[in-house]
Amino acid sequence: MKRVYNFSAGPSMLPEAVLRRAADEMLDYQGSGQSVMEMSHRSKVYEGIINSAESLLREVMNIPDNYKVLFLQGGASSQFAMVPMNLMTKSNKADFVITGQWATKAYKEAARYGTANIVASSKDQTFNYIPELDPSTFTKDADYFHICLNNTIYGTKFTQLPETGDVPLVADISSCILSEPIDVSKFGILYAGAQKNMGPAGLTVVIIREDLVGNAMDITPTMFNYQTHVDNGSMFNTPPCYSIYMCMLVLDWIKNTMGGLDEMKKYNEKKAAILYDYLDSSKMFRGTVVAKDRSLMNIPFVTDSEDLNAKFVKEAAANDFVNLKGHRSVGGMRASIYNAMPMEGVEKLVAFMKKFEEENA
Repeated sequence: MKRVYNFSAGPSMLPEAVLRRAADEMLDYQGSGQSVMEMSHRSKVYEGIINSAESLLREVMNIPDNYKVLFLQGGASSQFAMVPMNLMTKSNKADFVITGQWATKAYKEAARYGTANIVASSKDQTFNYIPELDPSTFTKDADYFHICLNNTIYGTKFTQLPETGDVPLVADISSCILSEPIDVSKFGILYAGAQKNMGPAGLTVVIIREDLVGNAMDITPTMFNYQTHVDNGSMFNTPPCYSIYMCMLVLDWIKNTMGGLDEMKKYNEKKAAILYDYLDSSKMFRGTVVAKDRSLMNIPFVTDSEDLNAKFVKEAAANDFVNLKGHRSVGGMRASIYNAMPMEGVEKLVAFMKKFEEENA
């Protein structure tokens, strides 16, 4: 059996132990005589799965009791509309920090439903840093304040949260969820597509403070009203059953194999340091992000030659380091080293990069 080191930004690699467990349970989930793929979402067996997934997520992330956990569909992109439709209902204003493509899309979608204000942006330098924030520029009566906590394409992350006072802080955490502890109580809403750190594509997780539910605009479609999903326990319609099951297995792996999010963070910091330390010392490769804003999950890097970049990506793939080509808006290379990427994957990548540098100097 062949397994490559998959540095894809998403869908990304899953822990091998999780894949093996899913394979073992594929035809018969715990004596039910059924695959999770084919069982009724209304069955007692599946009820146990979705309840276990929520319970594990609450435990692993230390989610307070006054927050609801929703398992939805539509990707994080659907939240760009759901958030303003449910929250932009008092002053009809919201603030945005523009740190990349996804933050920009969230801003543009919200502008369809109210006044969307850009309080800071790093577009001037191709989003290679997190802009300094001046609280005096924040909209005092905004219905919410939106950030993208970790920027997949550009490899930046917020290391300090904006102080928004009574204005609910909303964050897209698609590419950093479960990578380290996060204080959920500092946010009104957290949302994430699962396909980077939580499981396969198809599942979107929303963590929402209870007081933010039940205020949707009149035009809000039933499926886009958070109240609908709170009232029905994420079962208003058929949920992404198998993706939720896989998420449950990943959460079990984080808790019982990795030792929780404190240990997960230590592991991720060690992995990232291996690659960043090499990039900082290399004469051929260099990272593209301002050092203080570097992501633990997504590491973009370049050489000074597009031809050399292309040659590296091609030779890396031939050596089983796949999906290293950078996003088209940035170019170069990007190594996404999510939770499931083993330490040896990063170590072997750096060894290959050193060899490539020696051969192409």
